[in-house]
Amino acid sequence: MPRVPAHLRERALGTLKGGMRTADVARAINCNVRTVRRLRQHYSETGRTADRPRSGRPRVTTPAQDRYMSTTTARVTSGMHNPPISAQTVRSRLREAGLMTCRPVVRQVLTRHHQQQLCL
Repeated sequence: MPRVPAHLRERALGTLKGGMRTADVARAINCNVRTVRRLRQHYSETGRTADRPRSGRPRVTTPAQDRYMSTTTARVTSGMHNPPISAQTVRSRLREAGLMTCRPVVRQVLTRHHQQQLCL
């Protein structure tokens, strides 16, 4: 499930403070009840609704470099950026953009005679 935007988190907390049930709030902002419960718990612990820091390796490339990589290959860009961009990074960024690699199917070419037999 995608993250709940900040304006919906604020709205959810406002309606919870107004006395609305958790299930009704979840239905109103179109998310899971557990999400609203976690939001309320996080707010009571920290006093804020901002996202917690996420774990994971920070990105090395900028969005502009991501766009550039989507039109080239790792072989072309390997020596042009600091730090170097690996082939795996290119594959990951292409997959994130919804572009999957595919190989053309190699088939035997059908002659006119073959095509006529298939149509019968």
